[in-house]
Amino acid sequence: MNTHVPSIEQLQELSLPAPVSYWPQTWGWGVLLGVLVLGLLVLAARRWLQWRRDAYRREALAHLDTLADLRELPELLKRVALSMPLSSEEKQRIPTLRGADWQAFLQRHAGAPIPEDLSQRLAAGAYGTAPPDVHLLAHCKAWVEQHHVAA
Repeated sequence: MNTHVPSIEQLQELSLPAPVSYWPQTWGWGVLLGVLVLGLLVLAARRWLQWRRDAYRREALAHLDTLADLRELPELLKRVALSMPLSSEEKQRIPTLRGADWQAFLQRHAGAPIPEDLSQRLAAGAYGTAPPDVHLLAHCKAWVEQHHVAA
């Protein structure tokens, strides 16, 4: 019995498979990719615009964190209200708001419930006719963080 043993010289190198393109092979995948990229761009643009619109809020919160005199709270809240993106007629009314009207404005734009007497406590704190109220700062900070503006 004669068995033929192949030698190493007879071995041939295997050919590589044809390259596969990473580019989508059908137009549907291209459309899906385009829609996805467009959606991400729109989402990024909206987030950037929202971040720019909320610059006044970030500045007010930074000022609240370093606030030394609680008598500055009413002025700060008025400045925040004036910086809010509102209609021009509503912005013109803000500097003259006092008492119940100011309370109604704060309540209308509050993102969370606020005390019924917040405007009175702000006024009393501004003129130093009331003892310092540590909760007043927390309520004002919550209003600045959570207030909303109807688009």
